[in-house]
Amino acid sequence: MSDDWLKLTAYLGERDRAGGGFLADALTEIYARHELRTSLLLRGVEGFGARHRLHTDRLLSLSEDLPLVSVAVDVRARIEAALADAERLALRGLLTLERVRMLDGAAEAAGPADDSGEEAKLTLYLGRHERAGAIPAYEAVVALLRRHGIAGATVLLGVDGTAHGVRRRAAMLGRNADVPVMVVAVGAVERIRAALPELRAMPLRPLVTLERVRVCKHDGPRPAGADAAPSGAWNKLTVYSGEQGPPAGRPLHHQLVRALRAAGAAGATSLRGIWGYHGDHEPQGDVFWQLRRRVPVVTVVIDSAARIARWFAIADELTAGSGLVTSERLASVRVWDA
Repeated sequence: MSDDWLKLTAYLGERDRAGGGFLADALTEIYARHELRTSLLLRGVEGFGARHRLHTDRLLSLSEDLPLVSVAVDVRARIEAALADAERLALRGLLTLERVRMLDGAAEAAGPADDSGEEAKLTLYLGRHERAGAIPAYEAVVALLRRHGIAGATVLLGVDGTAHGVRRRAAMLGRNADVPVMVVAVGAVERIRAALPELRAMPLRPLVTLERVRVCKHDGPRPAGADAAPSGAWNKLTVYSGEQGPPAGRPLHHQLVRALRAAGAAGATSLRGIWGYHGDHEPQGDVFWQLRRRVPVVTVVIDSAARIARWFAIADELTAGSGLVTSERLASVRVWDA
């Protein structure tokens, strides 16, 4: 297990420019040039930034500049070198750095951490069309995690990125077999430890990282005394929910983004998954005969520790019946406003 790894995440707009092209494309080119171990560009479905302009794929007039999230993972030296190049661009958006542990086979015998009973976030990066027998690899990974009692797992599909230093871009035509997907799972450390040997035995070659996370609440009213536990200068609040939403209302992420915007949060981004579950729910994703979408959605809020408790109160109210809410401390946050 290596502790000297960093995850670099940029929150930006689909139409943001850098030089003669798009900022998202320029960032991915930088990651490829530095041969980063993995990177992933995710297209959001709803969100707003510091200027509080709402963008959503639900309305044609507001869907022309959807939020993007660019994630890159590698050893500290490579990430810091790539970050130096990124900061030479004319940027507008938000950038965060998080410390992650990269898991390898030698580390798994001892488990991902010595603190049994605590929660962690396990993230796997693999190709979209990798297979595990008759089903996609990401479906097999999600089923394995659920079998081991992991609280929730969501599969997010990239539209661009790098894998082992090589750029993998989605194309209009073609299988896009190597375009990366990210499987994000949250659960107790001891359950993650138990799942790792079976996970590594699968015929896959994913990059696997581990991060500390606090589960604030899970499917129902929050436990007595539970809160977002703000610490440090900056925190990330994440809400895992479903696209379908309550029977008589809009999807939870739709309500959450608007409530946060109205209350003055610094920003929020919702990402639609392609497969996943939380709690005791069966894994689900899009199927062509459904009239309503039943895919998982992840909503991320970045703000100061002094303000994050306010946004947790909003998330807590909206997830009274269902949803998984976590908080994480960020190592560094930089705000660009070119």
